[in-house]
Amino acid sequence: MTQIENIILDQKQIDHKIRRIAYQIYENNVSEKEVVIAGIFENGFVFAKKIKTVIEKISPIKVIMCKVMIDKKNPIEPITTSLESKIYKNKSLVLVDDVLHSGTTLIYGIKHFLQVPLKQFNTAVLVDRNHKKYPVKADFKGISLSTSINENVSVVFEKGNYFARLD
Repeated sequence: MTQIENIILDQKQIDHKIRRIAYQIYENNVSEKEVVIAGIFENGFVFAKKIKTVIEKISPIKVIMCKVMIDKKNPIEPITTSLESKIYKNKSLVLVDDVLHSGTTLIYGIKHFLQVPLKQFNTAVLVDRNHKKYPVKADFKGISLSTSINENVSVVFEKGNYFARLD
């Protein structure tokens, strides 16, 4: 298969998914003045910033961005965020990543944010692979994709061009 045949979402489709997820987040937080969008670095944060842009266009909600640093090879290492916990305490928070593979990164991210009382907590991913090692789900997702355990989904965010592909 050529690389073009492996594309599962092109830029136009991703933009559509971002818009739909932004509307879902808005609908879920319609009575909120602020919402925290916490993107898992690196691609999850890029995806989160794109969601933020749309939410701010379609709603009066102020979006507070938070960068979440997780060592994906060793997720039990301490997780750091670009915001102090007092900033997101008692607020609605959405944890965002690009692909939900086994659920490891998302579950450790969730664990980190559960140390602080939140008003509401949701998760969002662009692609849900349906191969979870942990009991974690995406509340908002662009696409669910049943793949074999040996297949990998990667999202590429290049300036002016982004896509998701099956490797």
